[in-house]
Amino acid sequence: MGIQITPSVLNADLSRLADEIARIPSSDWVHIDVMDNHFVPNLTLGLPVFESLAKATDLPLDAHLMITDPDRWAPAYAEAGAGSVTFHAEAAAAPVRLARELRAKGVRASMALKPATGIEAYADMLAELDMLLIMTVEPGFGGQRFLDVCLPKIRRARELISAAGLEVWLQVDGGVSLETIERCAEAGADVFVAGSAVFSAEDPDAVVRELKARAESISGAV
Repeated sequence: MGIQITPSVLNADLSRLADEIARIPSSDWVHIDVMDNHFVPNLTLGLPVFESLAKATDLPLDAHLMITDPDRWAPAYAEAGAGSVTFHAEAAAAPVRLARELRAKGVRASMALKPATGIEAYADMLAELDMLLIMTVEPGFGGQRFLDVCLPKIRRARELISAAGLEVWLQVDGGVSLETIERCAEAGADVFVAGSAVFSAEDPDAVVRELKARAESISGAV
């Protein structure tokens, strides 16, 4: 699978999202943050906008649902054109059932953990997932500083995935930049969400390519 870069449009110009996505053709995925102002203290876009974006780009969409009741809403994002749907362990009532439902709809099933949520309680359900997301900031807002305290959890997650012989992608989201991506890659992450680092640049696609190069230089050495 290799290293994958997934820019988050949370820090893009929200008035012209399709144009902003067109500026990052080197991306492997486009990360769409869905927030409901309940699970996290912020409100972003919802299902109708997501569905429109899926029709406006050929890049696969990675839906990150920071919402209450993902058991109800996550399947709708699969039907709306997502290639991967991430729900939060802290919000899902039946995470195994939800992961299986998403897979049955033909999308990748992913589960996210907030910074203070441990990985050990979910070790036995990793086989139900296609991707595990370790949040490296508190979810809800873009532009936050990377939390180094999350690095041991990334390492532990990689150990659990490897020990079980699984091909689960390990994603990190929050404060990922040219300054922090190598630490994440060294800890074992292979999918990286970057928002402000990409869309605050004059040439966002050049940053995408540089992020991948830096992560690949580390992953090839560990």
